Amino acid sequence: METKEQFEQVMAECRALFAKKLHDYGAAWRIMRPTSLTDQIYIKANRIRSIETKGVNLVGEGIASEFIGIVNYAIIGLIQLELGYSETPDDMTEQEALAAYDKHAKKTLALMLRKNHDYDEAWRGMRISSYTDIILMKIFRTKQIESLGGDTLVSEGIDANYMDMMNYAVFGLIKLTFGEEENQK
Repeated sequence: METKEQFEQVMAECRALFAKKLHDYGAAWRIMRPTSLTDQIYIKANRIRSIETKGVNLVGEGIASEFIGIVNYAIIGLIQLELGYSETPDDMTEQEALAAYDKHAKKTLALMLRKNHDYDEAWRGMRISSYTDIILMKIFRTKQIESLGGDTLVSEGIDANYMDMMNYAVFGLIKLTFGEEENQK
């Protein structure tokens, strides 16, 4: 199976969970500011690192569910950057939320395919723990950009960092789903 197909399969699982939570909770996340979403992604990535480091998971949900959370919060972050946050969670229907999800998932897939071409699938030779560290680094970069009010000199914006975090989380999910050995070049 090619990277694009693996990406799409993993994203279908992420979207399915997003849709179920959207049904249960509505678009309650619409009230969250991007800085809060960055912190939510931090919580997920930090938990992955904790599990990787300690080798013990006391909550029950494992690394895969946290990577899914990173993917979904990154997409929510992209939606919030585009639309701004809302004072109430009822300004977006389920259909509108899913359409926005699909739009940003498609855009992030296109970015991954371009980078994957140029980097020749180097991610396949990396360890899952490296994805975690890179996601954490991108979170701290994002927090710095947020502290600067988005006023950077040479760096990409918050949206690019959200897309990169999402792509590294998808890489982790691909390896967890399809196996690391199968994915080595």
